[in-house]
Amino acid sequence: MKAVVFAYHNIGCVGLQSLLDAGVDVVAVVTHEDDPDENVWFDSVAKLAHAHQLPVFTPDNPNNEDFVAHLAALKPDLLFSFYYRYMLKRPLLDLPSVAALNLHGSYLPAYRGRCPVNWVLVKGESETGVTLHHMVEKPDAGDIVGQRKVPIADDDTALTLYGKMTEAAGVLMAETLPLLLAGKAPRIAQDQSRASYYGGRRPADGRFDWSGSARDIYNLVRAVTHPYPGAFVEFGGKQLLVWWALPHLEAHSETPGTVTDIGADYLTVATGQGQLRLLSVQVDDGPILNGRSFADQFGLVAGDNLMAPDAVAPRR
Repeated sequence: MKAVVFAYHNIGCVGLQSLLDAGVDVVAVVTHEDDPDENVWFDSVAKLAHAHQLPVFTPDNPNNEDFVAHLAALKPDLLFSFYYRYMLKRPLLDLPSVAALNLHGSYLPAYRGRCPVNWVLVKGESETGVTLHHMVEKPDAGDIVGQRKVPIADDDTALTLYGKMTEAAGVLMAETLPLLLAGKAPRIAQDQSRASYYGGRRPADGRFDWSGSARDIYNLVRAVTHPYPGAFVEFGGKQLLVWWALPHLEAHSETPGTVTDIGADYLTVATGQGQLRLLSVQVDDGPILNGRSFADQFGLVAGDNLMAPDAVAPRR
């Protein structure tokens, strides 16, 4: 069978490699130019495709009429989307004679839309998954071909969880691709009553407030820590980035933002519910510090409040 592949990121590489391993004739690979303003920490679909002498395209608009016509002339049997970032419209979805399929990074119908790996951590989920499904014009709403669940550990970050998802995607493709090629793949309608949708995330969405709960702040930290832009809060007119922290649920009577304890390598802060132990932080574009070094640099002691306007003024 002939396939057109829209792909990006590590899961894009896994999806493309799965097709090649199965002997599928990949007649075109459509991917993205890397954004110079983005931290590109992931593998390149374009490099993988070039290594296999496959034709590669990076259109600004994949739904452009001329580009659709070019792909139509290739007469694909299958169209796959593996973490490709643009929505594919009806003319593209109608091209393949067998199916147009998308590999989504959640256990559908939950967490349709953008950035599902980050969102499940923000929301404190204990489980997610990967889903191969038929594409329709509504995002991630088509019939399901196959799924695999992925457990989320309490210390998972977006990076570690993405590694688990990538592995699960490879297993899922190995399970479902033979059925697709044999014309025996299941097609299961999604339960629309259980669907949830989340939009894209921007660096500004990493902002938090000390009045939130320690658990919620921790979930945000692990969802957007390296290689993502990070969770942050205002600190005396500057930006305090929290790269790593741990929640401590002990009750306290302090105002949120108050320093409650300073240890050998940490600084603990009162939140709206529980306390947050800061282990790796950065002020603006300064060096990354552990909690104790942060306290020492800014003269912080127990009882100081990080939300105070003069919080960054050393008191030594």
